[in-house]
Amino acid sequence: MKSRPEVLTAEERRACRYRLLRWFDRHRRQLPWRADRDPYHVWLSEIMLQQTRVAVVVERYPVFLARFPDLKRLAEAKTAEVLAAWSGLGYYRRARALHATARQVVQQGGFPRTAEELAALPGIGRYTAAAIASIAFEQPCAVVDGNVERMLNRLFRVRGKQVWRVAEELLHRRRPGDFNQAMMELGATICLPQAPRCNECPLFAWCRTRGAGESRVASVRRKRRIAYQLAVRDHAVFLVQRHNHNSLMPGMWELPQARPGTRTPLLRLRHAITNTDYQVSVFGAKTAKGSIGRWAQLDQVELLPLTGLTRKILVRSKLI
Repeated sequence: MKSRPEVLTAEERRACRYRLLRWFDRHRRQLPWRADRDPYHVWLSEIMLQQTRVAVVVERYPVFLARFPDLKRLAEAKTAEVLAAWSGLGYYRRARALHATARQVVQQGGFPRTAEELAALPGIGRYTAAAIASIAFEQPCAVVDGNVERMLNRLFRVRGKQVWRVAEELLHRRRPGDFNQAMMELGATICLPQAPRCNECPLFAWCRTRGAGESRVASVRRKRRIAYQLAVRDHAVFLVQRHNHNSLMPGMWELPQARPGTRTPLLRLRHAITNTDYQVSVFGAKTAKGSIGRWAQLDQVELLPLTGLTRKILVRSKLI
């Protein structure tokens, strides 16, 4: 069976790698997890960056690292402590998988070095495994995230499995970690979804689209209104715990819900969870009627696994 033709000649691939790495060496963002190639730091940042904006991770990464400075401390922690430190990052299944992986890796005596072995750990898929293996251990494996997929589609008009094939063809074998980060960086900062900055792209000469290309149909987002009671007394706030059987954020602590009514809320804000946009109203209350929960001291409340929305409300209310 004939092999599929390569999208670039060997000479073009060399030039493409050189241009991309030169651009990355000059323009890479100074992100806190790029200070070293410690496998713990690389793994932690990659899990945090799954479905979470870089700006949010930049804020939460050093806080989490201060709480759990190494793998052993994370493995020894209670699940509630890990969830509390994860508050604000969302998608809490990642935190539970992170904790399970920490315990497993400590038992094994350290992180495995290959993408195949890493992919067997909880919460680590093909992309994340390749990212950790290449960045932390310089393993020559390509990385394809959403940004890289979009960029390669525009550059070479490839889709599906072809994207991974082309990524492997392009990979710089001596600097795989830097090359993969450069690809992701270019997709995140230059080859943007709606308004690509083509005049700043180091790979423009090879691009077959030279523009936004075909636009994807935006997913339909649901809209929902929700209200909460905010009861504060003696430097404590009243919280309730989500049932452990809940499919979303089980066991997390939040403010008790309220009926919107006709009163003027203390606070209005917007919040998004997966494919739902919430319009949130927060009403003041002396006591949380009809709710079973606990009064949590404000100076200790961040030690609890709070939902992201609850944390946002307490921050906006200047209570934490």
